[in-house]
Amino acid sequence: MTVLVDTNVIVDVATKDPNWYGWSLAKLNQYQPQGLAINSIIYAELAYPFATQADLDQLIATGGFTLELIPRAGLYSAAKAFLAYRKRAGSRTKPLPDFFIGGHAEVTGYSLLTRDVNRFRTYFPTVTLITP
Repeated sequence: MTVLVDTNVIVDVATKDPNWYGWSLAKLNQYQPQGLAINSIIYAELAYPFATQADLDQLIATGGFTLELIPRAGLYSAAKAFLAYRKRAGSRTKPLPDFFIGGHAEVTGYSLLTRDVNRFRTYFPTVTLITP
């Protein structure tokens, strides 16, 4: 089963983060045979430190990631999760990227490789999280 990879895990490896590089690299290697995916939200979050799109695309290609569209059902799920967040007195007025990522994982049945646990556990409790 494909694993959706959150931005923070890829950044850990790309920047050789002193605290998380080892764990993140090991998990990417462990789940590579199942297939690693990102979506347009993750792609956009990854883009800011790269000088060119070609540089980012090289990272995506060498990392073995597949870029997928978020299914419409995932977008709907993201909106419903955001509504629940607002009802819990969440202060943001627009959906956060994590809602789109969680919605994608939820409707595709993908596991989610991430270090950000709380929001995903709260708003997407059926998603299998791969976390530290």
